Amino acid sequence: MNGEDLVSGRTMQQTLRTEPLRIRRYEPRDKRAVRRLHDDALNEVGAHLGSGPWDDDLDEIESVYLDQGGEFLVGVLDGKIVAMGALMRISPEKAELKRMRVRPGLQGRGYGQVMLDALHRRASELGYFTLRLDTTVQQRAAQHLYLKNGYNEAGRGVIGPFDCIFYEREILG
Repeated sequence: MNGEDLVSGRTMQQTLRTEPLRIRRYEPRDKRAVRRLHDDALNEVGAHLGSGPWDDDLDEIESVYLDQGGEFLVGVLDGKIVAMGALMRISPEKAELKRMRVRPGLQGRGYGQVMLDALHRRASELGYFTLRLDTTVQQRAAQHLYLKNGYNEAGRGVIGPFDCIFYEREILG
């Protein structure tokens, strides 16, 4: 086989570009795949600090996100988790967008947008009016995604060794 789907004649690259991303809620069996996606995506952009307490939430997704009025979603493509994103409750009206990741090699195909749209819908369902987030200055694709989706820069600061941009956006019901 030379990379073509025998049924449709499409190449693997064409299939990956058009395959719909299935979004679902995190399940405990996803833990290792979520951690691997997190590590791979941050390593790709040079924003990974290695193992440490800053990633403890990924070991306790249920108690940190799901049991506290937040959400943790995964995007599945061909049976594999290739995207993720979360909402962490700050107050009854405000949540923080966290852990937005798309598998390196699949970025630029709209999967981040699909995940962000799903998180916006879920934030509205949960009654949040405002979302905030941070990203490092080197994550230019993430900055572009947030700006084109109505996020406004709310400030800049340093988190660990990284210069970061803080964004905020109102959610319309």
